[in-house]
Amino acid sequence: MSNTSAPASVEASALSWEFAALTDPGRVRANNEDTIAFDASLGLVLLADGMGGYNGGEVASGMAIALLQASFGRWLAHAGLHAHPKAIRRALQAGTDEANAAILEAGIANVQLQGMGTTLVLATFGHQRVIVGHIGDSRCYRLRGEKLELLTRDHSLLQEQLDAGAITPEQAVQSPHRNLVTRALGIERHVELEMHEHTVQPGDLFLLCSDGLSEMVSDAQIFTLLLQDIALPEKATLLVAAANENGGRDNISVVLARAGGVGVPEIPA
Repeated sequence: MSNTSAPASVEASALSWEFAALTDPGRVRANNEDTIAFDASLGLVLLADGMGGYNGGEVASGMAIALLQASFGRWLAHAGLHAHPKAIRRALQAGTDEANAAILEAGIANVQLQGMGTTLVLATFGHQRVIVGHIGDSRCYRLRGEKLELLTRDHSLLQEQLDAGAITPEQAVQSPHRNLVTRALGIERHVELEMHEHTVQPGDLFLLCSDGLSEMVSDAQIFTLLLQDIALPEKATLLVAAANENGGRDNISVVLARAGGVGVPEIPA
């Protein structure tokens, strides 16, 4: 089990953010193909869940996070916390395009890495507004008060079947297609980062996670664990422990971000 960093906070006028992150290989897999990172000073969180034979998954997720930290992180540091949401979206897609091309080319150049790819979920935490982007089935949840809401919709065959009414939620739990994603970074020449903006209230708690958590721990159990009156790193530890207790069939990664203080006026859309 690896805790990437001690919790940190960044002041954005009167609004502060606290972060905690934890990743674990789980109980079945020998290696960890997840990569996580956060930069408290920028309010930036990144999580990738790699896929591919040999060490391809680790390479793909590692490349995605490193390249986005370098390109988008540099842009965000220059643009500042008051960057316009539309500009942030453009910069995020540009950084995603660069990472996608680099992973794809690396897979073509090295036969052992052929076909590697990665899911991605990320968020930028600003003054009263969060921009969440994702590719694949890594997720972002928000706990507000006593309501847990899933802010992302999986890019997966299973989700498409659910949307089409081809299967019921009860059937989905037993589906053999649970891990088949329909969108991933590094597989095709172009991939779209689905992005949405969300307002923030003090006390909001955001959870970014790989499917190693969401596949092993129900939303009801996630809700119960996030409600615990304990420090943020302890919440992360409880979530990972629950996934392992339920089987730990995949790598497990979580990043938590909690808003504190009083917000400031929003930047116009």
